Amino acid sequence: MNKDGTLNEVAGLYCGLDRFEARKKLWSDLEETDLAVKMEPHSLRVPRSQRGGEVIEPLVSKQWFVTMQPLAEKALLAVEKGELTIIPERFEKIYNHWLTNIKDWCISRQLWWGHRIPVWYIVGNDCEEEYIVARSAEEALMRARDKYGKDVEVYQDPDVLDTWFSSALWPFSTLGWPDELAEDFKRFYPTTMLETGHDILFFWVARMVMMGIEFTGTVPFSYVYLHGLIRDSQGRKMSKTLGNVIDPLDTIKEFGTDALRFTLALGTSGQDLNLSTERLTANKAFTNKLWNAGKFLLQVLPNRDNVSGWQNIEACKFNTEGYLLRLPLPECWVVSKLHMLIDAVTESYNKFFFGDVGREIYDFFWGDFADWYIEASKARIYHSGDDSVALVAQTVLLYVFENILKLLHPFMPFVTEELWQALPNRREALIISSWPQTALPRSTDLVKRFENLQALEEKEVLALLSKLDLDNIHFADSPPEDAKQSVHLIASEGLEAYLPLADMVDISAEVQRLTKRLSKMQTEYEGLKARLNSPKFIEKAPKDVVRGVQEKAAEAEEKINLTKNRLALLKSTVMLLQ
Repeated sequence: MNKDGTLNEVAGLYCGLDRFEARKKLWSDLEETDLAVKMEPHSLRVPRSQRGGEVIEPLVSKQWFVTMQPLAEKALLAVEKGELTIIPERFEKIYNHWLTNIKDWCISRQLWWGHRIPVWYIVGNDCEEEYIVARSAEEALMRARDKYGKDVEVYQDPDVLDTWFSSALWPFSTLGWPDELAEDFKRFYPTTMLETGHDILFFWVARMVMMGIEFTGTVPFSYVYLHGLIRDSQGRKMSKTLGNVIDPLDTIKEFGTDALRFTLALGTSGQDLNLSTERLTANKAFTNKLWNAGKFLLQVLPNRDNVSGWQNIEACKFNTEGYLLRLPLPECWVVSKLHMLIDAVTESYNKFFFGDVGREIYDFFWGDFADWYIEASKARIYHSGDDSVALVAQTVLLYVFENILKLLHPFMPFVTEELWQALPNRREALIISSWPQTALPRSTDLVKRFENLQALEEKEVLALLSKLDLDNIHFADSPPEDAKQSVHLIASEGLEAYLPLADMVDISAEVQRLTKRLSKMQTEYEGLKARLNSPKFIEKAPKDVVRGVQEKAAEAEEKINLTKNRLALLKSTVMLLQ
């Protein structure tokens, strides 16, 4: 077949006919000579041009190829030697599979747009084996005349490069290469990390690695972080045909840029993310919660012109164990939790576990800081009647909130910067502020005991306690007479707390509520255990997914045991009261 869709001289009697006309005539000739057996309908997939809609015909033609095996061997060695790290690690197997079984690469395309093949031919010379490779038309003409005489002219090959070939050159071709002394090249090549989708690990990433090593002698980046694909709420690929495409601009208008960023970042690395309005709505609520916490701080902190108040706040230092342990229990607990969070988040950032980072910050901010400590601080600020108690609460609120903003800033840059700038005495932008210090002091034992108390008495009970007059809190040298009818907490060595339940909590209603909750928790736990007991899941699921399910199961089991203990305590209290 010719390039214009007509049959060539090999077709004999049908030479010169259009492809469609030739097929009709061929069938007609078969019928006339009684060679046609039968005609029946047959469905097949017909490829068509994206722009013009014309039927695409297979055509064998000469193309430009690159021998890939020598390049692939160097790229495989880069991973083996640790010069290149692929995250998540499981994608190394896919990378190795592609490069171990690599074929020569056809890099020429018959398209109008793209980088032209850098090959020139001699005008009037029909021998395609004689060509000039050059960086420009001027260089090609000079070389041709040096070789074939001063009167020759050249013309460039009409084909263009495969777009992935052009993309493979991107890490260094944008920086002044081949001039390796160019300022941008010296400063930015090689870079640290490439972040991209897992679906183009071979098509783009591996080819950039091969080209980088071949042309510069160095891998173009040290790390490759592969994210998943964004799918709809049903796990389907987004397409115009299905009508399930989510426009980021529309999403931003409805939920906010930070909520969208946070939602996408919470996905597990390398795993596809099913994007739904429920996820976005939840993270919009998280953004609002953060904003409201900031508003509360601005209400309770001293005014900007209160110099002495701010001097007292700024004099507080949380980087010494002595100062930390002198804090009241709620403050010591929340600061200890923050210091533990900073270490965990920093470690997860360093390991590129961005989803874990987001979830750790989310749980601390909402569960520990907003729902617990802020509620407890209200009583200390508004009802203590002691300026020193209020000052400690104000100082801790500011210290914890500032660090939350720093930890969250990479995920939610806009709302965190806005809140940071609204805080009094801010001298620099959040984006250039220092990262929180790690390995700060904490009371791990206190945190554990406080969390046991949280498991016993949840949000609604804490809210009730925060409203109590502090005059009702009494210090004594021995347990109270009604100790058996109270919740007992060993806060630290030498300090125990007793919380009387009889007049504060509807114990029967609480028993019913906890019984229902325990049933739900056990159902969820059994579902997690069923997945872990499935050999198919253990063998085929990614290691980090299996680890995540194992952690959830362990956490669920711990919560079940705590809830059972709480039920037993409440039931025994009912018996005592009767």
